[in-house]
Amino acid sequence: MGDIREVIHMKMSSLFMPTLREVPAEAVVVSHRLLLRAGMIRKLSNGLFTYLPLGLKSFRKVENIVRDEMNAVGALEFKPSVVVPGDIWRESGRWETMGPGMLRIKNRVDQELVVSPTAEEAFVALLRSEVSSYKQLPLSVYQINTKYRDEIRPRYGLMRAREFTMKDAYSFHTDDKSLDDTYQDMGKAYRRIFRRVGLSVIPVRADSGAMGGTGSEEFMVESEVGDNNLILCPKCGYAANDEKAACAPDPTTEGPGSAKTDSPYAAIETPKVRTIDELCAFLHTSPRAFIKTLIYKAVNVELDLAGLPGCASLERKKPENSPAYYPVAFFAVCIRGDLDVNEVKLAANLKASEVELASDADVERLTGAPVGFAGPVGFASAPVLADDSVMAMHDSVTGALKADLHFEHVEPGRDFTPWMTADVRTVVAGDRCANCGAEYYSKKGNELGHIFKLGYKYTKSMGMFYLDENGKQQMPTMGCYGIGVDRTLASIIEEHNDEDGIVWPMSVAPFHAVVVPIKYEGAMKDAADKLYSELAAAGIEVLLDDRAERPGVKFKDMDLIGIPVRIVVGDKNLPNVEVKLRKAGDAVLVPLSEAAASVAKTVREELSALSGEN
Repeated sequence: MGDIREVIHMKMSSLFMPTLREVPAEAVVVSHRLLLRAGMIRKLSNGLFTYLPLGLKSFRKVENIVRDEMNAVGALEFKPSVVVPGDIWRESGRWETMGPGMLRIKNRVDQELVVSPTAEEAFVALLRSEVSSYKQLPLSVYQINTKYRDEIRPRYGLMRAREFTMKDAYSFHTDDKSLDDTYQDMGKAYRRIFRRVGLSVIPVRADSGAMGGTGSEEFMVESEVGDNNLILCPKCGYAANDEKAACAPDPTTEGPGSAKTDSPYAAIETPKVRTIDELCAFLHTSPRAFIKTLIYKAVNVELDLAGLPGCASLERKKPENSPAYYPVAFFAVCIRGDLDVNEVKLAANLKASEVELASDADVERLTGAPVGFAGPVGFASAPVLADDSVMAMHDSVTGALKADLHFEHVEPGRDFTPWMTADVRTVVAGDRCANCGAEYYSKKGNELGHIFKLGYKYTKSMGMFYLDENGKQQMPTMGCYGIGVDRTLASIIEEHNDEDGIVWPMSVAPFHAVVVPIKYEGAMKDAADKLYSELAAAGIEVLLDDRAERPGVKFKDMDLIGIPVRIVVGDKNLPNVEVKLRKAGDAVLVPLSEAAASVAKTVREELSALSGEN
């Protein structure tokens, strides 16, 4: 059965619930509209929200389900400060690389501080002075705490706010086997959490991003306004964020002159032809015949670029205890003409905090030609990275580094040799599955949780050590496991609603049941009070609508706020009462003497079903 921590019963006359009849113009997604209309949140400023009592009750229930499952896998809860010293971010090397999304402040003694966007640094800084022996490992710790990220465009209410609450767990291990065991346990815990709150999630392979590390899995919910594009296989179940998705290699691509297999590359005049579409029309061929070359600017590159083309004059920084990096470097990225570069994959391969297309001025400076005529043959102003698709091309066309000129009959590996080849293509629906070859389809999704194998990224940069069984100093390897509590709450509403309002799953509803007397007087008041008391005594969280409002207003409010069970007490039905489930269409009459027991049974059965106990 679901765990009911506290029995809360309340009368509507004592509740602050400022519902709205009109849909606020600022709210464009269902969860934002309904949370505002149901009087559960209010906007304080752009990206900053206040939970009102009903919303906070549901928020706490989500939070406690997350806490239950973390405790169940042996994680220990901590409560670090939200504002942390900037020094520990300099130690990890992320002071420079996190970018403008991290809110930096100074106190009255000019100490640099950070309003935490995440807590790897805080936990490593704490535990490196406390963990000294292998006997203390493995160790799993977590917080449920406030975060702040200075989003450029906060939107969709709780889905993308500037201040939010996350559960962050971190695990510390003596070896990879121990890390993998905890990683698997956390993945199972996440699946239990999302089942208990009534969410259908899609676990997908994902990029580790600024967190670093190797293994990574995201837990997504389908959403029309999702920030992520999910690539899914209908046959084998492969699922990945398109930032990580891989596909089966395409067949070798033949160019327009493929019959001339040994022809050397040659210049061809292409006056006023710059785009792939224009080239297709000019040469009467398809985009698959072209090598598209794009110049990218990469920021905070941790690779060693010494000796590579165009890198001799680059500035390289080496912060104490942190990896060396180049603040800025340029790269030529080649990809087949019908494909797009996946900038997340590109940044991961370059070990860069971010990448962006170079400005027109930088393109012309590096290529010596107008935008549209870049190519890898003879290019020596920056390292050349080729997508895997390029190496399967034959008899290709590419820019010739001069205005109105292209090369034809270009052979990768013969006419140019990339510094790096990697998978940097954006996989789309219709590409073939990397595992089984079936055709992918795609969905939009929002991320609710993310688990990582961080490895030694933070323990190495911040100097965390323990003594092994032989008395030798070793570094622990780490895992990281996050869930957005506010975003989970909003996603529950996105999945559970109808035209009348929220349809809460029993486990996270602000109240399990509501007693609604048609009029709170006489026999109806007596019956309503009796039910209210019996349900509270049975451990059911119950709300009593004792307001002097018309029945229609009461019913509309109850549908809007989504209480799972509604019990209507009317003089025409007494000694029976009308019991209706919010998610079901029809009401049933139940004798007043049996109603409390019947409703309590329904509540417990639904809580048990969500917890997987049935």
